[in-house]
Amino acid sequence: MCGQAFQSIEKEIGPHLKPVFDPGFLPLGKFISWYRKLAAGSDQEIGLAMERENGLTATWKTKILPLSPETRPLTLAYVERLVKFLLWQKGGWKIYFQGPVEIFQQLRELYSIGGERQFDVNLMSTVYERPFEVVLVGAGELPAERDNPLVLGGHLDGCRLGFDLGASDFKVAALQDGQVVFSQELPWNPQEQADPEYHRQHLQHGLKLAASHLPRVEAIGGSAAGIYINNQVRIASLFRSVPRELFEKKVKNLFLEMQAEWRVPFEVINDGEVTALAGYLSLNRTAVLGIAMGSSEAGGYLNRQGHLPGWLDELAFAPVDLNPQAAVDEWSGDRGVGAMYFSQQAVNKLALAAGFTFPPEAKLPERLKQVQALAEKGEERATRIFRDIGIYLGYTAQLYSLFYDYETLMILGRVTSGAGGELIKQEAERVLALEFPELREKIEIHLTDEKSRRVGQAVAAATLPQITKKE
Repeated sequence: MCGQAFQSIEKEIGPHLKPVFDPGFLPLGKFISWYRKLAAGSDQEIGLAMERENGLTATWKTKILPLSPETRPLTLAYVERLVKFLLWQKGGWKIYFQGPVEIFQQLRELYSIGGERQFDVNLMSTVYERPFEVVLVGAGELPAERDNPLVLGGHLDGCRLGFDLGASDFKVAALQDGQVVFSQELPWNPQEQADPEYHRQHLQHGLKLAASHLPRVEAIGGSAAGIYINNQVRIASLFRSVPRELFEKKVKNLFLEMQAEWRVPFEVINDGEVTALAGYLSLNRTAVLGIAMGSSEAGGYLNRQGHLPGWLDELAFAPVDLNPQAAVDEWSGDRGVGAMYFSQQAVNKLALAAGFTFPPEAKLPERLKQVQALAEKGEERATRIFRDIGIYLGYTAQLYSLFYDYETLMILGRVTSGAGGELIKQEAERVLALEFPELREKIEIHLTDEKSRRVGQAVAAATLPQITKKE
């Protein structure tokens, strides 16, 4: 988007509350809502469909302004960010586009090898094991919506193990007939390990430790950042140092092999989905959107029927900020995506802007701990960092409401530990009350108790598999 177009948008929709250490933040949700109002009377429409595994397809239709020299930058920005969000919310290896050829050509160029969204192309091709495509379809040719919700979680019977794999530690839990009999955090450093045996041995050690507190093990459930389809690891930052060839041989089927070793029902899903499940278990509610703020941002959604829709929900890569000078995510190369706003990376970004300095060797978990320790003491800059994340969250809650039908926003993860969690929650509620009073009445932001923020995902993950009763 050209600078002039951005300035006009900023003037129209600039937020009432701005993060002190990121004053250029421009909420994407406000832009989308504003553009939709402008286009409400238009007779032009585009259609989008995202096809993922097994022919499952998500569709979306929206009005656009007639293309002209004045409206073109706004419309192209609107469609591009909309496609980007939907792709990472729903997942897909193929985008069907119905609408003006000019917009189609831009999307096809962006989502190509050598295009600006090459990361998305490569990653989606890897996840779905199909070449990525953007195709133009005519009137009446847009594929129909096709979903297959997952019926996972909420099983409390029997003796169960759960695990949640984080970047600086992983959690294990043991449950017996719904009661937590053991939970613990175990340190590790998976992202720098090129040998997948390191990951296997550490996880097996943790599971055996938890199993020692049960008379038997009847089911195992797991939560981890990344993309998992049918218990296969498709993409996960925990294994980023493992060479691709070794990944295919030793990592892709890791959990299937562990299932064979333990010989019990075994389910592994994205940690964001488990966050939503944790909300259901602790609050007995459906329509839950879960956000885990850890080494990155993880998202998960439990619909009104109490099912996980089976979408990708990789909100770390979904855009939230329209500012053309927004921080760049080092992995995807895109600006303004969730990972830079709801994670240890967000704390580090804001801390540096606040004037904090850290030794070069200090990793993100250490920097987070330092800022959190100062926030506990009431240090002004430190508390402001968490309030700024709360401002991000309030505006992003409105953005998420455009794509998810939810009433509870469940926040978990290391970033929400201690005083910072309450500051994030309070500031997000203040944004909703000021800017979106209708949503403040509808959406409750829920912050779990301190221990659940850290090990709650492991406990929730333990409830994923259904135990097969023996005759």
